[in-house]
Amino acid sequence: MGVSFSENTEKLETSLQYRFNNPLLLREALTHKSIHHEDSLRYPSHNERLEFLGDSVLSLIISETLFNKNNGFNEAQMSKMKSYLVKESVLYEIANRLSLGNYLGLGKGEDSTGGRHKKSILADAVEALIGAIFIDSSYETARGIVLSLFDEKITNVIDKKEGSDFKSDLQELCQSRYGKLPEYRLVRQEGQDHKKIFTVEAYINGSMLGRGTGKSKKEAEAAAAKDVLDKL
Repeated sequence: MGVSFSENTEKLETSLQYRFNNPLLLREALTHKSIHHEDSLRYPSHNERLEFLGDSVLSLIISETLFNKNNGFNEAQMSKMKSYLVKESVLYEIANRLSLGNYLGLGKGEDSTGGRHKKSILADAVEALIGAIFIDSSYETARGIVLSLFDEKITNVIDKKEGSDFKSDLQELCQSRYGKLPEYRLVRQEGQDHKKIFTVEAYINGSMLGRGTGKSKKEAEAAAAKDVLDKL
């Protein structure tokens, strides 16, 4: 194993601004099944049960937070935002911010193949950590820590529409309101091959309602869709 639990978890607890009442829960949250299978006497449990619990706790905290925002989000909007906030790539970002990979108990095989940097392992460990904090303290304490970890992401999702699928959102709106799909037209390409800028216009019922630019056609189409949504 790369890093000893007892010698190194203090920094992690400082980053979390939480000190565990039961250090064994933290140890379990940081124990991957690979090292449990290699040495079950020294590591009698691993973090999959805590991960299962943490997944539900995180989902509830994010759902409650979105529900309580004074933005009048409907169910579909909240569902999309929550799905983005709890997905693997976001949890991976949180794990890296906590340097969580340095604290994981991994089997030799998993460790040697880069397990400390694997998205799935790190994302699961974040959920296990949330589950462990919930068991060790209370929902309110876990909620406070989750919100401190996810605060910037939640703000970006709400205010900057980070993670939004603007093309899908516009498609749904157009189908429900007009019974037609939006049309995207590439109107300009500028720059050298490796630094091209694309400009796309979005049309609904033959009328140009939005324009966007991007480093790819896909990015430009998303920007054009966002422009239309902002106007509608």
